[in-house]
Amino acid sequence: MTRGVSFRQWAKDEIQKIHQAGLFKNERVILSPQGSDVQTREGAAVNFCANNYLGLGNHPDILKAAREGLETHGYGMASVRFICGTQDLHKLLEEKISDFLGTDDTILYSSCFDANGGLFETILGAGDCVISDELNHASIIDGIRLSKAQRKIYRHADMSHLEEQLQASRDCRFRLIASDGVFSMQGDLAPLPEMVCLAEEYDALIMIDECHATGLLGSSGRGTPEHFDLHGRIDVITGTLGKALGGASGGFTSGRQEMIDLLRQRSRPYLFSNTIAPPLAAGSIKALELLEKDPSLVHKLRKNTRYFRSRMTERGFQSPDGIHPIVPILIGDEKTTVEMAADLNRRGIFVVGFRFPLVPTGQARIRVQVSAAHSGEQLDFAVEQFEDSARDLGII
Repeated sequence: MTRGVSFRQWAKDEIQKIHQAGLFKNERVILSPQGSDVQTREGAAVNFCANNYLGLGNHPDILKAAREGLETHGYGMASVRFICGTQDLHKLLEEKISDFLGTDDTILYSSCFDANGGLFETILGAGDCVISDELNHASIIDGIRLSKAQRKIYRHADMSHLEEQLQASRDCRFRLIASDGVFSMQGDLAPLPEMVCLAEEYDALIMIDECHATGLLGSSGRGTPEHFDLHGRIDVITGTLGKALGGASGGFTSGRQEMIDLLRQRSRPYLFSNTIAPPLAAGSIKALELLEKDPSLVHKLRKNTRYFRSRMTERGFQSPDGIHPIVPILIGDEKTTVEMAADLNRRGIFVVGFRFPLVPTGQARIRVQVSAAHSGEQLDFAVEQFEDSARDLGII
């Protein structure tokens, strides 16, 4: 940095550069609850931006449970659990998550970012190695950076390259393979069966981030392990309560008993941050109960996803093959992507364009996220508006 330049001026210059590069992120203000449609300051729009996969973000039973949690257990804990005590709601939620995922135990965090941030440095040391998919979420990347363990990166979903990294780290005490279960920019699933086989062959641990999988993948929404029939073969799972499971906030780590016990003793984000507020715990418990009682929303989401993907393909749009409700509509050119997203918003379709550095240069896209709450009419309307906008811009 040049001497004599104030921080404030430097910060203003950096913001200006972000604007000039077309990368400035504007936040649209929503005036309504989260749902399949939302009310913004610009008007009503069908919502294809949210991770509200099952449409539970405004479910009446969850709202009722959250209100009851507020009345019976208060607004917040005002400290961390090992100092001020832990409420029965939080222990019950941890038990519910463990039962749902089929794991030994679960520990709550204020977010999954914190869950990933508190995992690697707690269980691994200087003589260990983390082997990470190159497209892993930022929280996994940052969590690994906090660890003193050796770091190796394998090409996205490339199992031959993963095996090479396992072979190259044979001298390490412990090795842990880290991957998203579902990759959020592409909507593709990690090749979990092959990963598990390699982990077992090379005596490595395996960790998956299930933020975009828990509640929606598998026959009953139990995530990628259920989808691939790998029950009991994953060492540690991290996830969120802020997407399919009610859409509020909070994260968790779930897995082998000894690992969870160690996290309770040493994981810094757990030890030095308040846990989620009691109403959120109560609402999340209800979300899990609803899903366990009736997995029909999982099936409705799957039906909606298949329908939307097929209709968009029929209209000439390019999107990677897949089964996930994250549906990237590939545009390519960054400027055109931004223009199309803005045009769709004017047409009543709430979407966001993603471009470099969120995705590689030349692979700009509009990421559509389908929900079980979307009606057939809303999906048809979205397809029509995409087609009209694309024709106006000369994309198709």
